[in-house]
Amino acid sequence: MKFLIIYITKPGVKVPQVPANYNEIPPHLHNKTRRIKVPQVPAKYNEIPPHLHNKTRRKTTIVQQEFISDYHSKIAALGNYWFETKHKLAMKLLCFKISFIQILLFLPVYKCQSGPPIKVVAAFEQDYPVAREIVGHMFGSLVQNQIGNPVDYTSVVIEDGLTESVVCDRLTKSKPTILIDTTRRPRAIGNRAGTLVKKVARKMAIPTVSATYGLAKDGIMEWENLDAIEKQYLVQIVPPGNIITQVVRDIASKQNMTTTGVLFDESIELDQQSSTLLKNIPTRATILKVQPDRQAILEQILKMKASETSYYFLIGPTQTINIALDVVAANNMTGSKYSWHLVTLDPTEPSCNCKMISALWMWPRIIEGKRSIAQNLARTFNMKSEVEAAFYYDLVLFVMTAVQKEINKGTWQREIQYPACDSTVNPTQRSELKLRNALKQEAYEGIFGKFKIVDVGGSFQELTLVMRKWTLVNNVVTNPFRIGYWTYGQPTGKITFETNRSLSDFKAKIIYKVTTVEIPPFVYKEVDENGTVTFTGYCVELLDEIKEILKFDYIIFENSDKKFGTMDDNLKWDGMMQDLVDQKADIALGPISVMAERETVVDFTVPYYDLVGISILMKKPSVPSSLFKFLTVLEGNVWACILAAYFITSFLMYLFDRLSPYSYYNNKEKYKDDDEDEKRDFSLKESLWFCMTSLTPQGGGEAPRNLSGRLVAATWWLFGFIIIASYTANLAAFLTVSRLDSPIESLDDLAKQYKIKYAPQKSTSAATYFERMAYIEAKFYEIWKNMSLDDSLNETERAKLAVWDYPVSDKYTKIWWTMLETAMPDSFEDGIKRVLDSSGSQEGFAFIADSTQVKYAVMTNCDLISVGSEFSRKPLALAVQQGSPLKDQLSSAILKLLNQRRLEGLKEKWWNKNPFKVECDDSEQQSDGISIANIGGVFIVIFIGVVLAIITLAVEYFLYRKKKPGKTRVVSVNRYDRQRRH
Repeated sequence: MKFLIIYITKPGVKVPQVPANYNEIPPHLHNKTRRIKVPQVPAKYNEIPPHLHNKTRRKTTIVQQEFISDYHSKIAALGNYWFETKHKLAMKLLCFKISFIQILLFLPVYKCQSGPPIKVVAAFEQDYPVAREIVGHMFGSLVQNQIGNPVDYTSVVIEDGLTESVVCDRLTKSKPTILIDTTRRPRAIGNRAGTLVKKVARKMAIPTVSATYGLAKDGIMEWENLDAIEKQYLVQIVPPGNIITQVVRDIASKQNMTTTGVLFDESIELDQQSSTLLKNIPTRATILKVQPDRQAILEQILKMKASETSYYFLIGPTQTINIALDVVAANNMTGSKYSWHLVTLDPTEPSCNCKMISALWMWPRIIEGKRSIAQNLARTFNMKSEVEAAFYYDLVLFVMTAVQKEINKGTWQREIQYPACDSTVNPTQRSELKLRNALKQEAYEGIFGKFKIVDVGGSFQELTLVMRKWTLVNNVVTNPFRIGYWTYGQPTGKITFETNRSLSDFKAKIIYKVTTVEIPPFVYKEVDENGTVTFTGYCVELLDEIKEILKFDYIIFENSDKKFGTMDDNLKWDGMMQDLVDQKADIALGPISVMAERETVVDFTVPYYDLVGISILMKKPSVPSSLFKFLTVLEGNVWACILAAYFITSFLMYLFDRLSPYSYYNNKEKYKDDDEDEKRDFSLKESLWFCMTSLTPQGGGEAPRNLSGRLVAATWWLFGFIIIASYTANLAAFLTVSRLDSPIESLDDLAKQYKIKYAPQKSTSAATYFERMAYIEAKFYEIWKNMSLDDSLNETERAKLAVWDYPVSDKYTKIWWTMLETAMPDSFEDGIKRVLDSSGSQEGFAFIADSTQVKYAVMTNCDLISVGSEFSRKPLALAVQQGSPLKDQLSSAILKLLNQRRLEGLKEKWWNKNPFKVECDDSEQQSDGISIANIGGVFIVIFIGVVLAIITLAVEYFLYRKKKPGKTRVVSVNRYDRQRRH
């Protein structure tokens, strides 16, 4: 049995000669040697007995740079001894793995393997020569020497405009053992080259490792719906330029950023992530790509500043970030209102012409001892990013090492056969190729970290960013210190802080953008003479109270649609809901109803107001006041008949008194001894007076003496009693009904009539309510119809369903069709106008709206009235972006204000003491009495009666004076009588 013993010492250990056998090796160095038993030394690999394949091994030892010169002679001597003894093994024997520095120094390396070369094809984009240079250089010398096997390397450049067949022919022409795809941009942003490479690789079953940008969560994975076999030989490893941006999402989430701006240059591929990077993060984000020149950066930063962005991320080479920092300082954006985060692709410290700026600086951490490799790579290929150069360097070594091991184990063929590109057979699959498993088992550690091969999503190379507080005062770095580390992970990265460190120093002054619509008294919009817009009202004061508790500022603006927000058939929102969905606003302010469909896209705080439903607004019944309203109780012909009866009865009493032989007029001697009060002569004047006074509580006085006259009087009394009783009752009822008469008391009343049209405002929650209710009725009807027409039903089951022709109510269906025919108002003001233009409460238009709006309209306009009870009641709350931490913060503040009874004070101020409130006559209170406006005619009657009495008195006095003779003096008469007595 012969032994091949190869011995390499640790640095500092002298080896006088190469040991001839295993026993000559010092015992303390046994673990540094490997012994391989071979019955005889075969001349080539094929001569190795199969049962000894697993007995061979290859030992790799990295010879560090500082020991190269000391051990060069020993390595060479060892190689000479190896070949002089003719132990030329074409199998897995000891090979020397040397560093990139040794390649630059052109140190000799000895091949210990031979056989057919490994055929490698690398695909490149036409406009990305850097990757082609790095990968080409790697396969030019390093890889072949590293794995100890010859490599047949083919570079394929995919130009624009190539067809799939041409790309297929180029990729399969050399029958590759492995394909390395460096096309960076995914098809989602228009890269046809990358799409063709992956399509051909899948169709032809080429074992492929792709370094294409794009994660599964971005919705742009190039290989979609791979089966289990395809996943083994089609592997994506995402470049660092794609995963480094994850730090933006993690920090934005941890810091609860509400407004975020991200600037990056061409060294970072973020185009395909612009819509997903901060998705489901409650922040209003602006992500822009810039060219590395001052003017372009200035334009983009000013655009972000105009949108009130508070948190900024600058991602790119240090040179680009320095330009951006100069722009920031020149535009006075270094204060507490702004928070800056710098992500550089190398450890070069940023600098700027700044008086004072503080930022969180992050850069990739390099594995200890590999700094020089990264620097030499970037310098050799003139790259701004050490990360990108190191990735392709590590990727090639990582993949080729794993493939070489699979080939050595016999599980991977060096030459793979491929079908013709124009073949119409089903796509080929290679179940024997376990590339993904091989990569998982390979423990290669790259310059920035190990490779992580995952089954779901894109695999990646570990990347850790150092986080450091960077403060510049008068262009001098002051008191820098390390905050901690960020490490990439899926679905989120990990942030590790140093002791007593946090991100609290990088909080910007909080300014929220608030969207609203004018809905008095919750929100009033006021514009002064200078055009400045201000907002007041219940909700605005509520937000001010919350602001004092949570310590933030806000900018309020009116929604362009002037709507709360509804969803159309395409699941698109408008109004304030759209502002939140598009992250144009952080808070939606107003009397917003909490609805299930809105909760699918936004979050609501706890309610800040009572349950609010839908009400009906109508024109108040108009009853014109009249001083002689008491006369309108009876119609004119009734009054005429009463007057006619009065005069006829009076005349009959006069006539009967003159004709009857038993009347006082015809029997004065008979009744001469009676009391004077009973001696009543019913002249025409006396008869009129008797009939008049008989209708009053005073009574008519002494009745006629004759029986016929008394019958007439009794008949008049009965007539008068009925008339007075009827008049009194009708007067009270008339005055009451005229005030309270309202033909509509509920939604059902509206639905049952046709004179009054009705509708809600277009695109409001009220309109949505009726539309959905009609839809539900239609759905239930369809279900019933399908069930009742089912042929499989027996007669009993069919009879149970046929209770009546239409078992499902169509109430809301009819209401909805009526609303559509009526034409819904475009605005609340339009609805109010249509109500006021109604001819009366019996016909016209009824407006259906939120009860708070109806209540305010009634409070400010005495011609309007709310009828019926509220229905479909819902709470009112503030709305925020979905997943926003503001939800809990605002809810906590609202509950605090509720416990302090501050909300009751706001309600009292903006409802009961509202400056726009008008005092209206309360019809319900008026039912307790009659106003002077309606009964004042009685006083006019009294006044007229008094005036007529005065006039009559004057006439009587005048006539009396005119008819009465002059007075006669009786002095002489008295004298005459006296003389006669004497």
